[in-house]
Amino acid sequence: MSAALLEVRDLVRHYALPRESLFSPAPLVKAVNGVSFVLQAGRSLGIVGESGSGKSTIARLVMALDHPTSGSVQLLGRDLHRLPREALRTARRDIQMVFQDPYGSLDPRQTVERIVAEPLAALSDASRAEQRERAAESLSAVGLRATDLHKYPHEFSGGQRQRIAIARALITRPRLIVADEPVSALDVSVQAQVLNLMQDLQQQFGISYLLISHDLAVVNHLCDDVCVLHRGLVVERGAPADLFAHAEHPYTQALLAAVPRAEPPPTRNML
Repeated sequence: MSAALLEVRDLVRHYALPRESLFSPAPLVKAVNGVSFVLQAGRSLGIVGESGSGKSTIARLVMALDHPTSGSVQLLGRDLHRLPREALRTARRDIQMVFQDPYGSLDPRQTVERIVAEPLAALSDASRAEQRERAAESLSAVGLRATDLHKYPHEFSGGQRQRIAIARALITRPRLIVADEPVSALDVSVQAQVLNLMQDLQQQFGISYLLISHDLAVVNHLCDDVCVLHRGLVVERGAPADLFAHAEHPYTQALLAAVPRAEPPPTRNML
């Protein structure tokens, strides 16, 4: 079996809260409390759970935007939290992120060209001409036009803005994209379009996704495997279809029970 693309081992992140009194110990929030999982190249893993379960903390730790209390995050065999600064900068070309809010994640003062090219400008020595060419290629890959490079975010719909955010993540040609609730801020009619785009990009570029979501339908649509997170712990894992059909843990069963289901309207007796 080939080496894992991403390997998370015994990941722990505790946060100290302000002391209630001068002599009392600082209380701890155990956001992530010993999480382990493996993601192979070309596959997608979903992390599901309610708000406060630790999903977004895991995303920040995998992106090396936060430091774990203990444990490790290895990308292509490199422990991201032990790399020197320059080596981490190089490693970031292989991992990019798509955020939840397509309105807040794009700088309204910057053109689409500068927004999309930003990771390439920060992580490589590419010339401005090469940055522009790669930005145009990324926009084309997500279904937008090269002429959109000179526009600003306010000129696009929410779904188009998320496509721009995906184009920005693509520009360094990463091996892994961490997607934190990538469609939750979009209209239902647009969500399927963005998810289908992400599937197409995975087939075209061999990208792996780490999908953070509370929406079981989104995870079932995009992911090969799923981990159910509860209070910072993985309580159940498996293929989405099998796990959702035969959930064993009470928390997974509660998540499934909370999914709204369409029911036919009650019939009325005819007079």
